[in-house]
Amino acid sequence: MSRRTSRPRRPAVPPAGPPRITPATPCPCGLQAAYGDCCGRFHAGAAAAPTCEALMRSRYAAFVVQDAGYLLRTWHPSTRPPAVDFDPAMRWTGLEILETTEGSAFHSTGTVTFRARYTDDGRPDSLHEKSRFVREQGAWVYEAAVFVE
Repeated sequence: MSRRTSRPRRPAVPPAGPPRITPATPCPCGLQAAYGDCCGRFHAGAAAAPTCEALMRSRYAAFVVQDAGYLLRTWHPSTRPPAVDFDPAMRWTGLEILETTEGSAFHSTGTVTFRARYTDDGRPDSLHEKSRFVREQGAWVYEAAVFVE
């Protein structure tokens, strides 16, 4: 009587987590600064984004590093979801700011039109959106968006 053996199964590869970003890593938002000096300080709560564009960039970076707490803290209470779910097959790969209206220290509202590039299961794609920001208790928060394409 012979014993049949099957090839050992390869262990399932767990989905990769967020990319390894350190304070010295270039900031994923696209500005020429280290993460710790750029969006990382907003994520850590050491500073608040001074403009709606800075908030947009920091929110994009929060998606890159999968910082759900920061995303929820910077979402307007009237439109904030109960949680943020990250798709393990999605990797954000670049941000391009196309237009900003208002949104400075002298405004109470502003918009940022952007294109965010990503891969989904290795397939490249992009998100083109015009996001609206408002001040809530003095701080910029994301309110809503319109998809441009």
